[in-house]
Amino acid sequence: MWYLTTIILIFTAILLLSLAMIHLGFRVPRNPEKTDPGSVGLVFKTVSIPTVSQKQLFGWLLPIPGATTIMVILHGWGGNAEQMLPLALPFHQAGMNVLLIDARNHGRSDRDGFSSLPRFAEDLEKAIEWLKHTYPEYSRKIALLGHSVGGGAVLFAASKRSDIDAVISISAFAHPKWMMQRFLKRQHIPAFLITFIIRYVEWVIGYRYEEIAPINTVCHIKCPVLLAHGKTDLTVPVEDALIIRRECQRSNIRLLTVENAGHESVEKIKTHKKELVEFLRDSGFPLPSL
Repeated sequence: MWYLTTIILIFTAILLLSLAMIHLGFRVPRNPEKTDPGSVGLVFKTVSIPTVSQKQLFGWLLPIPGATTIMVILHGWGGNAEQMLPLALPFHQAGMNVLLIDARNHGRSDRDGFSSLPRFAEDLEKAIEWLKHTYPEYSRKIALLGHSVGGGAVLFAASKRSDIDAVISISAFAHPKWMMQRFLKRQHIPAFLITFIIRYVEWVIGYRYEEIAPINTVCHIKCPVLLAHGKTDLTVPVEDALIIRRECQRSNIRLLTVENAGHESVEKIKTHKKELVEFLRDSGFPLPSL
């Protein structure tokens, strides 16, 4: 009897430790912005955007007089608007309004429990609704750009909407299940617990991974989509982008792979600003060549 009791106690301890690690994994490192767009000579407005749970999102609006198109930019896990500012510059220089936002629990936005891809997408959709209500003259054509989890979130949001005109997804994973499996294996979690943990996380976030996986959501997007990925990404291997493109053979999807770019290589992606702006121009945005 003592032997069985010991096994049960060890199993319970492993299970509780695994669940604790999951919840710790959902805790986002808070990195508030240290500068603002004025530091690079841009005119901007600091904005507060209402989202779910009566929380507020922090953001920067970079307006251009007379511009009727806008790029909405969303960072990745643990990121903020400031980190995405280099990618805002090419679109702003090309004549687009730009809105950079912090998701809940990130940057200067309000805290609200855990973070997840669906919650990133919720915040993005609330920002779109706020834009269309508050600045309709700025947002007659809307493009979305997201990085990492934000890259998956822009695909998820666009798959449910008909008012998005173009999407750029950078360094998104193909499937959250695969991402979770990679993470758990690195933490030396026993294989027999991985399936249980994945199901538990799905229960916590309120979605099955199949519903939110970029490999699936991208096929439901009607507007043009550009997948950009660094070839030396060690967090989300470039193979994820290749699989997304291969599994959804639709003419509205393009793939841009970037040499010597890792997961956080925003500046390396920016060096391809001509391709990014050309993609939007081909998608019907009235932009000049850079």
